[in-house]
Amino acid sequence: MALEPKEVGVKDMLKEIAEHPVPKHARSFIFCFGGIAFLLFLVQVVTGIVLAFYYKPTMEGAYQSVMFINNEVFMGKALRSVHNIAANLMLVMVVLHFLRVVFTGAYKPPRQFNWVVGVFLLLLVIMFCFTGYLLPMDQVGYWAAIIGTKILGSIPVVGDQLLLLGQAGSKVTDYTLIRFFIIHIVILPVITIGLLIVHFLMIRKQGISGPL
Repeated sequence: MALEPKEVGVKDMLKEIAEHPVPKHARSFIFCFGGIAFLLFLVQVVTGIVLAFYYKPTMEGAYQSVMFINNEVFMGKALRSVHNIAANLMLVMVVLHFLRVVFTGAYKPPRQFNWVVGVFLLLLVIMFCFTGYLLPMDQVGYWAAIIGTKILGSIPVVGDQLLLLGQAGSKVTDYTLIRFFIIHIVILPVITIGLLIVHFLMIRKQGISGPL
């Protein structure tokens, strides 16, 4: 007589994850950089959603909306500070995690695919920082947009097309800022979450790499 498959609920899944054994060597702080980076990413998501409610993605309105957040919104300045500090710390943690993987040889087979995914995640974090850096559209943000798009324009063969694509025209305008804003709050998060799921599933399947 065939046994009916046992239903697995969310509670059972969380219990199994919580009780999953962790190798003794992985309890060292140098194996925590990736987890810390993920927690900082969650902080970025929460604070970013709140900030997006008040942000106005136009050349004239961006800086005024940032000043409104700082001066008028309850705890707005603290919220922006948390978002900014968490972004910088996330980049630091991802770089440290990257160096730890190199130092411990965790990029070697059978983890080479997960290594490639991790490299893309590092690039995404850098893109997060860049696109967020120019969103206030102050003098620093404006010239960051100019320099960033000019770098695209310097790429051989496709540079001119990438420059037009990045600026949404022949110069930096409202459409440029809207484009960077959408990249920052929609495109990058969606790609990052997808790659994080793959990254975690591969770690789950292959286990944590060996000791130093």
